[in-house]
Amino acid sequence: MKEKQESPRRRCLLILIEKIPNAMKLTFLFLVISLLSFTATASAQRVSIVLDNAKVEKVLATITHQTGLSVAYSKQIVDLNRRVSVNFTNAELTNVLDKITEGTSLSYEVKNGKIYLFEKPIANAVTQQAKKITGVVVDSKGEPIIGANVVEKGTQNGTITDFDGKFILEVSDNATLQFSYIGFMPTTVAIAGQTSLNVRLKEDTQALEEVVVVGYGQQKKKSLVGSITQTNSKTLERAGGVTSLGQALTGNLPGVITYTSTGMPGAEDPKIIIRAQSSWNNSDPLVLVDGVERPMNTVDISSVESISVLKDASATAVYGVKGANGVILITTKRGKEGKANIQIKANATMKTVSKLPEKYDAYDTFIIKNRTLERELGLSPELWGDYKPMGIIDKYRHPANATEWDRYPNVDWADVLFKDYAMSYKASVNVSGGTKWVKYFAAVDFTSEGDMFREFENNRGYTSGYGYNRINARSNLDFSLTKTTILSVNLFGSNGVRQLPYGASDSDNSYWKSAYRTAPDAMRPIYSNGVLGYYKPSSYDVPNSVATLATSGIEKKTNTQINTDFTLNQSLDMITKGLSVRGTVSFDNTFVEEKRGIEDTEGPQNMWVDPVSGVIYYKNEVDGGTQLDFSDGIDWVNKAGNVDPKSTYRKLYYQLQLNYGRQFGKHDVGAMALFSREKYAKGNEFYHFREDWAFRATYNYAQRYFAEVNGAYNGSEKFGPNNRFAFFPSFSLGWMISEEKFMKGLKFLDMLKLRGSWGRIGDDNVGGRWLYQDSWGYQNSNTYLGLIPTATPYSYYRITSLGNENISWETVEKRNVGIDYSFFKGLIAGSVDIFSDKRKDILVSGGSRSIPSFFGATAPTANLGSTKSHGYELELRLNYMFANKMRLWANTNYTHAVNEVIFRDDPVLRDAHRKAAGHAIGQTNSYINNGIYTTWDEILGSTERESYNGNKLPGEYNIIDFNADGIINDDDQAPYQYSGVPQNTYSATVGFEWKGFSASVQFYGVSNVTREVTFPTFHTQSNVAYVEDNVWSKENGGAVPMPRWSNPIKENGTRYLYDGSYVRLKNAEVAYLFKGKKIQKCGIKSLRLYLNGDNLLLWTDMPDDRESNFSGGSSMGAYPTVRRFNLGIDITL
Repeated sequence: MKEKQESPRRRCLLILIEKIPNAMKLTFLFLVISLLSFTATASAQRVSIVLDNAKVEKVLATITHQTGLSVAYSKQIVDLNRRVSVNFTNAELTNVLDKITEGTSLSYEVKNGKIYLFEKPIANAVTQQAKKITGVVVDSKGEPIIGANVVEKGTQNGTITDFDGKFILEVSDNATLQFSYIGFMPTTVAIAGQTSLNVRLKEDTQALEEVVVVGYGQQKKKSLVGSITQTNSKTLERAGGVTSLGQALTGNLPGVITYTSTGMPGAEDPKIIIRAQSSWNNSDPLVLVDGVERPMNTVDISSVESISVLKDASATAVYGVKGANGVILITTKRGKEGKANIQIKANATMKTVSKLPEKYDAYDTFIIKNRTLERELGLSPELWGDYKPMGIIDKYRHPANATEWDRYPNVDWADVLFKDYAMSYKASVNVSGGTKWVKYFAAVDFTSEGDMFREFENNRGYTSGYGYNRINARSNLDFSLTKTTILSVNLFGSNGVRQLPYGASDSDNSYWKSAYRTAPDAMRPIYSNGVLGYYKPSSYDVPNSVATLATSGIEKKTNTQINTDFTLNQSLDMITKGLSVRGTVSFDNTFVEEKRGIEDTEGPQNMWVDPVSGVIYYKNEVDGGTQLDFSDGIDWVNKAGNVDPKSTYRKLYYQLQLNYGRQFGKHDVGAMALFSREKYAKGNEFYHFREDWAFRATYNYAQRYFAEVNGAYNGSEKFGPNNRFAFFPSFSLGWMISEEKFMKGLKFLDMLKLRGSWGRIGDDNVGGRWLYQDSWGYQNSNTYLGLIPTATPYSYYRITSLGNENISWETVEKRNVGIDYSFFKGLIAGSVDIFSDKRKDILVSGGSRSIPSFFGATAPTANLGSTKSHGYELELRLNYMFANKMRLWANTNYTHAVNEVIFRDDPVLRDAHRKAAGHAIGQTNSYINNGIYTTWDEILGSTERESYNGNKLPGEYNIIDFNADGIINDDDQAPYQYSGVPQNTYSATVGFEWKGFSASVQFYGVSNVTREVTFPTFHTQSNVAYVEDNVWSKENGGAVPMPRWSNPIKENGTRYLYDGSYVRLKNAEVAYLFKGKKIQKCGIKSLRLYLNGDNLLLWTDMPDDRESNFSGGSSMGAYPTVRRFNLGIDITL
């Protein structure tokens, strides 16, 4: 008997399920069961209705409320005002529908969770030459439109489209059909002998105005008067395989500055600054996920609906003190009414090391070293002993045998440590849809980040390294409890596991240090006899990272996060139209476990071969316990793990919000009042408390003149009773110039709006608690007393830090003027913003204050500092549709932002160039060089140096005596170039879409930024030489001094300060979207294949690809940043 052939769709799904981890299967099963329960509820087919002389509209609403089934119909066919009487108890739904349609030309059908009402075919509605017309109605993207109205012009003959956008209608010969749907422009099509139609409706831009997420609500983009930019999931998903949401933001929003420092799996989040840094204490923006303050690093890109960035006072004032540095609002996806939509996404990403500092090999290093020794012989004649003959140098490239291979190493440490590529994987499944009663979005996603380090055999039964795995589950539900009451429930869970060497911190450089600092000739990572190498002269300064990593154990650090939100929205139209109330309660819990894994307590044997004598030295000659010959032992232990009290977190947040919005003729009035309170703590600390009151009032006249007032009344535990609460207001105005009569003649102008805002916002995000109180410490016995201090049995309390009862908020005044524009029916659009911030009362910690040393204690923190910042943003968008339906688009933006310290309590007598005032926050300071000494005459006539003055040689920097006191010392360090935060950022994204094809490229760059990268050649007398351009020589000159071997110079000038500007091909993508009948035969609505990449090309003068030094510092490097190549698939069922 022939077996029944399995369908392609079923076979594809089975293969996919086999690949999904068990945790994802269980989570997905839970979601499916939940959805089935919703479907069962929505499909209830028995109703009880008793209504006398009621409108059909009310009867249909009652049916929807009891069954959860929505009703699809054409208003041209169904008379909603017709009155009927119904009296049914626990009756079949069909009985009620029969009663409603009795005596009319209507018929009905119940399928796919909907009730369809349509007109029965009427004999006299068509001529004797009636013909059957079939067709499909889609939107501009080719997606089917469900419930579109199809009516024969001049008659009552019509129908509506089904869930696939299809329709069937009998019409008279040569009839004309009218197609319409809410939010789309109606269109008319003549039959003209056709029997099948494919109709595409265009969106009605007037009906579907873009809505922007703002603080505690939404506003139409047309009515915005604040500086807000927004992006969506489609843009973010072009990021090329990145798993960090922060990285996906790079270059996509004007005014958002991001900079990265590491490529470590699970720790790649960049630092983010909105516009300009205006405080040295904290410049991180406030991040909210679905309205609650939460980290963004666990949010998966596939679950994001939109991200709004609030930049000026008008936009951020409702967040009060938390919004002083800007606000990032992340909104996750929600369900919409309609049948279930299933989306499956998967991608595989190949990662390669982007760029590392380039080092010479041993051969070239020794040639450079010999030249360096020759130069220093006049200072130290004994350096001839370090000179290496060419016959020996040649052995480093051409060893004769294994013995010479061990004795004369020539190791490319980057190649030894790092793979050619590593793989990362990501998969997600989400289901969305809903009925009139409930709408749902449920998703699971899995991320696995591979390690760039190679695996090294240690004969101990484990392999150390880095990695990251994360699984998320999210469920967003909206229940329509009544016609006026909606309950929203958000459930989110995340479990992320990072693997790293046992006990290692993210900045522990011992595992990658060799790639940056270890000389190629220092040792073999693993000698030919299998013993790990070490550098006997200085194992700390010249480490073997292979040996360190191979025997470092394994630690699993687990971050488990559970967030729950319960929101009740109640319309109060019964009191007054447009009034509503909203209440939210949120519970957040984060549990972090660390130190679970393998702790390797006994180091292995190491050896080093002296290249001069060939003698082998072992690190462990004898066993420290037995005094016998050392032998490698395996002495690692399993660790059960423990709670990380500094990271384990719990929070309760609740808010009550009153909203009002109503239109009176041409007058639109809106208002919002909000109260919120939160209680949170980490580990075993005392709870933090915060209370906020906020309001917003908006007004616009005829979509032409706009006004908005915002305010927040905030309280903070950090300040004393007299300063604990403060009020922070903002005001903004807008003028839609294009709506004025005198502008109507400009046909090329779509929109021109002028807006401006002013506001004052506080900030208490400065670290420390109860800054107004003294802190006391307890000295437990062994107190030293007496003229000759001697330990005593006495104990005492002492003040450890002084409080300041007058301490208060940092405050910032924000000003913004902007223009939004659009020309030639959307061909050209964009915005221009000019902003200025003045921050005062910045907290200066006691250790940074100008207080005499004899004060006797650390001074209290005080409101002393002030800064100012300003800049502008430019955004230009292009969008053009060719006659062949190919769409060409481009998005560009440019941000210029600078800041300056006005006062920071610098010592009064300090030289102006040594003060912070007058310079940028984080200003780079350095000895300033003015060319190079080329002759001994120049050296003899140069300014004396406080340190190592006798070590000056031709080919050395001529350091400027900046304060002109006749000696070079620390007081001559002066501001140089810029800070580590770029003043200019710019981005350009260009793409096209044609039929199923699409492609795009994004370039991103920064300028006016300085970065220190300190990799000195021959540091600590190790044979390592870095590739540097234009190094000075007697024969050819040059701009960079020759390195030193044994006669140091303290003042390196600007040698290691690099222009941190760069331009990178941030991402590129090529994709094809499969749609149509062929793919639908497999049960698939659409299938998208794409190939994209991140950080593909880089143009810079920097020696590596890090954009900042906040991870790893400037001299020891960091886990290398990576380049990504990503292949993915996106299936919609």
